[in-house]
Amino acid sequence: MRGLALACVASLLLYATTFAFLLDRPLSLGMPHAQLDAAIARGAAIEGRKLVILAGSNGPYSHRCAAIEPLVGMACVNAGVAVGIGLDYLFARWKPLLHPGDIVYLPLEEAQYTVSEAANRLGPDAAIMARHDWTTLSRLPPDRWVAAFFAFDLRAAIMSAIETALVAGRFHDPRAEAGGTLNAWGDHIGHTALKAAANRLMLASVRPEHATAQQVASQAASHHLPVFLDWAAAHGVRAVGGLPTGFADSPMPPETLAAIQALFEAHGAGFLMLANRSRYNRGDFFDTADHLHETAQIAHSQAIGRMLRQAAGEAIAAAESPRRR
Repeated sequence: MRGLALACVASLLLYATTFAFLLDRPLSLGMPHAQLDAAIARGAAIEGRKLVILAGSNGPYSHRCAAIEPLVGMACVNAGVAVGIGLDYLFARWKPLLHPGDIVYLPLEEAQYTVSEAANRLGPDAAIMARHDWTTLSRLPPDRWVAAFFAFDLRAAIMSAIETALVAGRFHDPRAEAGGTLNAWGDHIGHTALKAAANRLMLASVRPEHATAQQVASQAASHHLPVFLDWAAAHGVRAVGGLPTGFADSPMPPETLAAIQALFEAHGAGFLMLANRSRYNRGDFFDTADHLHETAQIAHSQAIGRMLRQAAGEAIAAAESPRRR
């Protein structure tokens, strides 16, 4: 019995050492990890007040900080990443860099409101933290430690070996050429209307699935978002909710929109809504209902920037009011 127990402990140690120190996923996980680190580095380098956009890929694809920044009059960081990255992980990474007078704009995708707590714990960030980011993992609850520890399996080991070999062999990743890349602000660029034309037939057949009001009120976002909004209010950070982009012919259900707005406003956050509710013709999109092509991205960002200008003024006034007293 003692020998069996020792064998189990040894196997767990071998598993932990292999995945925490040796194996990696430089292609599949390397991109979101690098994107997160680049946004954090830009945020850390900004002196003075800043605007941070936190979302899924809707952030960089459909919003352009380079266009919003001059309208708002604040340095801007586009910190959106893939939907699967946990909101609690994003918030934990950004909290140390947010200061009184900063603005966080959150045009979260509908899919982010439907993620269960179990799925949130086992997203790509679990593997990223286990391999590269123990600092953030240590600030999260113990259930996240367990999930990160057991985030790997045989498939992950095989894919790690394949991806590492491809990178060592100087594999040419075609994703940037096909779909664009990121600029210094973290905005996605190069996803032009011309490139989007190749996706037109596919986009015409897409039937988006909408979040329900019940999901907004009961899934992981309903817990992690209020905690962050309360933290922001207590630290002089102005949080502003918003709507993701989507097809005009597939509007968000009114009950869902009301539930999202209520989730923000119940915790003292603002909520920004354009007259068109961020809905556009299918010809304005690149490859999904969350990704505007570059021309529409700029126009949408200018409209958002004009509305965020008021929030910037309110954030500055709130940050300076304690000094006046």
